[in-house]
Amino acid sequence: MKVLVPVKRVIDYNVKVRVKPDQTGVDLANVKMSMNPFDEIATEEAVRMKEKGVATEVIAVSIGPVQAQETIRTALAMGADRGILIQTDVDVDPLAVAKLLKAVIAEENPDLVVMGKQAIDGDNNAVGQMLAALLDWPQATFASKIEVADGKASVTREIDGGLQTLEVSLPAVITADLRLNEPRYASLPNIMKAKKKEIAIKTAADYGVDVASKLKVLKVTEPPKRSAGVKVENAAELVAKLKTEAGVL
Repeated sequence: MKVLVPVKRVIDYNVKVRVKPDQTGVDLANVKMSMNPFDEIATEEAVRMKEKGVATEVIAVSIGPVQAQETIRTALAMGADRGILIQTDVDVDPLAVAKLLKAVIAEENPDLVVMGKQAIDGDNNAVGQMLAALLDWPQATFASKIEVADGKASVTREIDGGLQTLEVSLPAVITADLRLNEPRYASLPNIMKAKKKEIAIKTAADYGVDVASKLKVLKVTEPPKRSAGVKVENAAELVAKLKTEAGVL
C-alpha cells in the first residue's frame, strides 16, 4: 500500500507572529519556519503504518518555495521514502492545492492520503475535503485513531458529543487531528540518511494547474490586546462593578 502525505512549510508554532505594517499579510522575514504540526502528525501516522507492514511506501509532497525542501527532508528523516516538491513562489489557495494534489495522485496512484486537518497559517481546514471531492474518494476528517485492514480504514474521530467511528473503503482521504499520535524526533542518523533520499522537483505547469489566487486578502490585523485587570477590595465591590461597569449582572 502506498501512502501520500502532503506537508506544508509554515511559521514555527513557537514563534510570535508579526503583521506587516501595511496590513497586507504576515511578516516572514527572518522567521523560523517548520513543518505544519498537523502534517507532522500525519507523517508520523503514515510511517507507523509502514513500520507495521500495512504500508510499503510513504511519499511526502509539498507545494511552496525552494526552501520547502527542508520540510520534505524533515518528513524523510521521520521515515518517508521519497519526496515531491511542486515549486512555486505563489501563495497557493486551498482549491489550487487540492487540484495539484489530485494531479500528483493521478501520477503516483496511492492507496491512501493522510494529511493534517488544517495548516496553522491559513487555518482554512479545506484542502482535505476539497481533494476528496475532486477525486470522488471517501473521506474521514479529524481522525484520532486509524486502523487499516482488508482494503478498508476504520477511523475514530472526535465530535461534539464524543467519538464517532467511520469505515471507509480505500482509496480514501484521511485528515489527522491533534490526538492521533505524538510525532517522533528524527534521530541524527536518519537526518543524514534523509539527505540522500530522492526529492523530485516539479512545477504547477508540469501538472497543468493554474495557481493564480482566486482569493484576495483585504486586511490582516493583530487581535486586540487584553486590557489590564482591576483589583477590588471585597466581594461587594466586585458585585457592584459587575452590575454597573461590566453589565453582566
